[in-house]
Amino acid sequence: MTVEAGDTAQERLRRWRLVLGGDAADGTGRQLSGRDAAMDGALTALYGKAERPAAGRDRSAGLGVSAPSVARWLGDIRTYFPTSVVQVMQRDAIDRLGLSALLLEPEMLEAVEADVHLVGTLLSLSQAMPETVKETARAVVRKVVEDLERRLATRTRATLTGALDRGARVHRPRHHDIDWNRTIAANLKHYLPEHGTVVPERLVGHGRAARSLRKDVVLCVDQSGSMAASVVHASVFGAVLASLRSLDTRLVVFDTAVVDLTDRLADPVDVLFGTRLGGGTDINRALAYCQSRITRPAETVVVLISDLYEGGIRDEMLKRVAAMKASGVQFVALLALSDEGAPAYDREHAAALSALGVPAFACTPDLFPEVMAAAIEKRPLPVPDTV
Repeated sequence: MTVEAGDTAQERLRRWRLVLGGDAADGTGRQLSGRDAAMDGALTALYGKAERPAAGRDRSAGLGVSAPSVARWLGDIRTYFPTSVVQVMQRDAIDRLGLSALLLEPEMLEAVEADVHLVGTLLSLSQAMPETVKETARAVVRKVVEDLERRLATRTRATLTGALDRGARVHRPRHHDIDWNRTIAANLKHYLPEHGTVVPERLVGHGRAARSLRKDVVLCVDQSGSMAASVVHASVFGAVLASLRSLDTRLVVFDTAVVDLTDRLADPVDVLFGTRLGGGTDINRALAYCQSRITRPAETVVVLISDLYEGGIRDEMLKRVAAMKASGVQFVALLALSDEGAPAYDREHAAALSALGVPAFACTPDLFPEVMAAAIEKRPLPVPDTV
């Protein structure tokens, strides 16, 4: 057997044994002990073959049904695996073994590794959550939200502040509005050395803080169950946008009903607990509400975040989008706002929006500031090549 540098045949055998799970047919004949045996036990509890199901049950859980046994397992996987792997295993445990109900116990929530997917699960359970769990759940959600804010807020503010400044700058200013530093920088090529001066051909003015230079942003977010990660990210971005003085930001979430959460934007955790994940979808009704709140269409950006599976009136939805665009609204359609890869979405509705001049595409949180900056400046959106 050829052995790769830095690896022994026994080490390779050990790894294959951990991957294959130790059934008689795995072919390794390798026995595990110590830490390896403990890792293998944690993996087998989740991914091992299910026992014969009892009457009325789809599968039996290798983790048992008690919160203490699951809490011990959660502690084990955090000991043996890196955080990114722990988050995947937690997600699989919730999906494969039906552990959602156990997340309604405080000791369970304290044991889990928090991430966006866990937040989505907690929000879907929030209506059934007992009071004894709600504070613990809020603490878990807050940890994830604060981590996202640290990663996204600075770049978002810098990108959008630059876009707003460029939009506010004027090139035919009155004398007292001239920005001399920017004017000189823009006209250095017109420097006359014999006179030791710059002859400006273009004047750059300070942007004014007048109301007419402010932008209105409406985030219209689908809160159906498949959009959980997008709802989390949209709530964080909504709070960041609301903190910019040059933007008036409105956050609207919808399923078959429409809820305006603008008054909660100071705290994205409050926003998230004001959502209700799951249920149907009525995009037309949500857009009707947003349209009714637009007072300055030429200075408004509407961002629809939805997989476009419309349960409402399709033709009216498209007519509403067309009317908003005709009035001067910058309309953006995001099929998802997450890092989860290519989303499932209604391709017919996406194509219909594209025919109206509204490209519909999935957007990662890192790309969102650039999308918003382009919309504010009324230039082409940075649509990913994969869409």
